[in-house]
Amino acid sequence: MFTGLITDVGRLVSIKKSSIFNARIICNFNYDETLEGASISHDGVCLTIFNKKKETNGFSYEVEVSNETISKTNILNSKTPWKIGRKINLEKSLKIGDELGGHIVTGHIDGVAKLIKSEKIDKSDKLTFECPDDLIKFIAKKGSIALNGTSLTVNSVNQNLFTVNIIPHTKQVTTWGESIIGDIFNIEIDLLARYLDRLQLARI
Repeated sequence: MFTGLITDVGRLVSIKKSSIFNARIICNFNYDETLEGASISHDGVCLTIFNKKKETNGFSYEVEVSNETISKTNILNSKTPWKIGRKINLEKSLKIGDELGGHIVTGHIDGVAKLIKSEKIDKSDKLTFECPDDLIKFIAKKGSIALNGTSLTVNSVNQNLFTVNIIPHTKQVTTWGESIIGDIFNIEIDLLARYLDRLQLARI
């Protein structure tokens, strides 16, 4: 489980594409406190880390990504796909007793949304996203959503479009400051909305 509060920005340093997608990422997390086999959210995607290696600044590790995960995410389906040098929002999994500052995020991506508009509102950025028809029903005004692993509040919903605001602090500590129109973002809908929909279907 995660909170959607980004705690580091990692960088891709190598990629291998064979029967399974493999990538090495360098980060600033504490080497000794980050165990082999730990779960880390990568732009919202929960991946298991292995093969840790100390670096001059921080440490690096490997992850493997299944074809199913690739089909649901922006890892290869994006204007800025995973490639060497790409920056990635990172969050370590929750420990018992940690503060839940965002909302409950599982790291299981439901699909992707496209950034189609950006407006400056005071010091913040109002961003408009186009969402697939099968996911927009789960997105509610003033509800929570995770985009590229970041917990955000939905401002408005209109047909298959929704908006969120990005404050300056979020832009500084995440990859949001590098977003461009046309970018594809990983979506994880609110867990409660997912279960409510399942319960409703069970009554039919």
